[in-house]
Amino acid sequence: MSNTLDATSVQQHAKQASFSPVKTALILIGLGLFLIAPMFVYPIFLMKLLTFAMFACAFNLLLGYTGLLSFGHAAFFGGAAYFTGYAVKEWGITPELGLIVGMAGAAVLGLVIGFFAIRRQGIYFAMITLALSQMFYFFCLQAPFTRGEDGLQGVPRGFLFGLLDLNVQLNMYYTVLAIFILAVFVIWRFINSPFGMILKSIRENEQRAISLGYNVQMYKLGAFVMSATLAGLAGGLKALVFQFATLTDVTWQMSGEVILMTLLGGIGTMTGPIFGAGLVVTLQNYLATSDIPVTIITGVVFMACVLVFRRGLVGEFYASRFGRMLGFEHRK
Repeated sequence: MSNTLDATSVQQHAKQASFSPVKTALILIGLGLFLIAPMFVYPIFLMKLLTFAMFACAFNLLLGYTGLLSFGHAAFFGGAAYFTGYAVKEWGITPELGLIVGMAGAAVLGLVIGFFAIRRQGIYFAMITLALSQMFYFFCLQAPFTRGEDGLQGVPRGFLFGLLDLNVQLNMYYTVLAIFILAVFVIWRFINSPFGMILKSIRENEQRAISLGYNVQMYKLGAFVMSATLAGLAGGLKALVFQFATLTDVTWQMSGEVILMTLLGGIGTMTGPIFGAGLVVTLQNYLATSDIPVTIITGVVFMACVLVFRRGLVGEFYASRFGRMLGFEHRK
């Protein structure tokens, strides 16, 4: 069988990858809002939102476009936070090199965990990722460089490329924003490439992809490592923003949180995880002093979205008549 894609698929791919005037306008409006946001909103809150939005987008690359549900993504997020924090604090390297160390560590973890996990499907895949992630959690609990339950404290932000002082809040914010935009662009380019089209075909009908001659296991592993690397970038940024890395970043609850963000926004959409992360982070921030536990309120919101917005908030908008009029694609 030929591995080439038919002409109809290529035409549909080109149409999906292009930007309509409406989409371009919405993207520019969103960028404009993020550029002026620090004038009205606390920058630390915005940076937390951006890092978790990046984390959710990385996770969505695996779940939304490959159809693989991982319960262990906290290992990549929190592991990279530890790797970046330790490299910057103990080795004294610049923050950009620290982020590269964190991404490299997350990629290696993704390669190891993915190598074993992709050999199974469905709930078995999810349980393997959860089990291996918990093994990494106990490693972080015992390893000397993580400082155990105390966590890695006092991580310096340093100077980006030796020039830009990241201890200045606005400098740090716009650095995080620039990296976030770059990461989202990389994900968009990845899923709209021939490789991304094959991942979508695996998601829709894995047996058919196998019958066409594709090495499904290798494509799954590639998507897993890519997702882990970008999740590591988000974790490394979080360590620099908050200047610490703790066991909270590698717990199974963190994996559940990113799943929640993605489902709330809408799996298989580019902007859904961003909106989902924004909703969860906002609830956590503004309801932290409430008498009602944030987890209960978040759970109620999640239940309401599952019952009313089965495709997620953004997914339902894309599927609506108004969304189709604007030219948005949606998963059925």
